[in-house]
Amino acid sequence: MVLMRVMLPVSLCLLLASAGSGCGPGRGYGKRRHPKKLTPLSLKQFIPNVAEKTLGASGKYEGKITRNSERFKDLTPNYNPDIIFKDEENTNADRLMTQRCKDKLNSLAISVMNQWPGVKLRVTEGWDEDGHHSEESLHYEGRAVDITTSDRDKSKYGMLSRLAVEAGFDWVYYESKAHIHCSVKAENSVAAKSGGCLPGSSVVILADGSTKPLKDLQFGDKVLAADQQGNLVPSDFLMFMDQDRQIMREFHVLETDKPHRRLSLTPAHLVFVMNSTNSSDIRAVFASNVRVGQRLLVVGNEQPDHLIPAKVTRIYVEQYEGSYAPVTSHGTIIVDRVFASCYAVVEDHDLAHWVFVPVRLWRSLLSLVGMVKELSSVHQADGVHWYPELLYHVGSWLLDSRSFHPQS
Repeated sequence: MVLMRVMLPVSLCLLLASAGSGCGPGRGYGKRRHPKKLTPLSLKQFIPNVAEKTLGASGKYEGKITRNSERFKDLTPNYNPDIIFKDEENTNADRLMTQRCKDKLNSLAISVMNQWPGVKLRVTEGWDEDGHHSEESLHYEGRAVDITTSDRDKSKYGMLSRLAVEAGFDWVYYESKAHIHCSVKAENSVAAKSGGCLPGSSVVILADGSTKPLKDLQFGDKVLAADQQGNLVPSDFLMFMDQDRQIMREFHVLETDKPHRRLSLTPAHLVFVMNSTNSSDIRAVFASNVRVGQRLLVVGNEQPDHLIPAKVTRIYVEQYEGSYAPVTSHGTIIVDRVFASCYAVVEDHDLAHWVFVPVRLWRSLLSLVGMVKELSSVHQADGVHWYPELLYHVGSWLLDSRSFHPQS
């Protein structure tokens, strides 16, 4: 039991850090860095150094997708002219993949052209509908691709593997002299979600009753939040776990009536729902798990100092510019007049809030020494904040210290 209590928060650290990293493209952590020297992978090396279907990599196998299955609609064709698809079957199956796989592949295609002018990325295997791969291969879900360069120069494959890592694939394996295997997390997997973020245009309410766009929050601001009983409280804005001002990305939109509210957030972001009219029946769930008919807690029109339940009547997807993951002292925030958690990826708000105890202590210390006002003018750079980045590296080190065998 003691070991579980120690390891659970550490595992959570890794999950929360991966959540933050999802706001921006690729694997960029922290502040923008100068170009770094890339080290090619060695034959049979895989990154991260864990098994492909584990939480630290691409996650568990979720079942084969066929053209007749409901999940077939989750696959999207990739017609990027900068990528050559071998398409041996002449069915365009290799072009079909999940959106996450498509995004990473397109990013890698750009890196390949920059690294070797005149050379393109080549896909030899994508989605497999014919059973040509090993049992429970992620090729059957459109989550894996086997790649080479268009010139088939094997001397480039080590660097191609590294470029795939930098492009953000969740698992890269320099599998053989003939190709590199890359895979991604599932779109609907808890670990796969691209973090917990909100659009920059979302509106927050300050403690004095005024409003401002989420993207304009600064250290020292006090925003309206709520405790888990639904009582409105002012709360210190601590930081953005991650932020990207320019990225365009898709958000889940939860729309209610009576009163009408629209909350946009990423699928793995936590939001508080009520399944009944019982005020004690409030729990945090992933946005992707919210269903029409459930109730969100929203700021009322006639009583703006109270939260009231509002039934979800519509759920859809929209694209917005900017992606932000705010953290407050209470771990909650009123955004677009809806009660939401600051956390994501792990469906346990209380546990996630516990992990950020050091950040809250740091804020309290700055307040005691009178440093809050001085730091309020310091703007946080795009990228992942140093604290979740630290958690990520701690979690990665723990995973890397374990021994696994590759699975492709």
